[in-house]
Amino acid sequence: MSKSYLKHQERLNEVRGFGRALARRSRSSCELCGVTGERLDPVEIPPVPEEPDPERCLFLCDRCAAAIERGPTGDPNGWRFLETAVWSELEPAQVVAVRLTRQLSEEDVAWAREVLEGLYLAPEVEAWVDAS
Repeated sequence: MSKSYLKHQERLNEVRGFGRALARRSRSSCELCGVTGERLDPVEIPPVPEEPDPERCLFLCDRCAAAIERGPTGDPNGWRFLETAVWSELEPAQVVAVRLTRQLSEEDVAWAREVLEGLYLAPEVEAWVDAS
């Protein structure tokens, strides 16, 4: 096995180790859509720091985790929870919500455009959103 593969596996294991703390923080619900009773996994929010940091991770359901990689799929109205998630006090959740809402807005989803028109982001959150 290559060194980069081993290093990647070590990082994944370290992020998975955040699961218990993230489960407590999230009360075992998806930190983006709020779903409970489904499998949740710790996910690092890009760009990732050199060392894994639980404050830059979210506890997400499979659907929300996949959206980080591929964008929101399916009926845009199924993503309306982003209307409230963009105001989350949890910075990584706000970052992901804004990124996904921007993608929906680019697809001419009216409610997403309206959400972004009235949105204010702290400068550090805006920088993180744009850093992807």
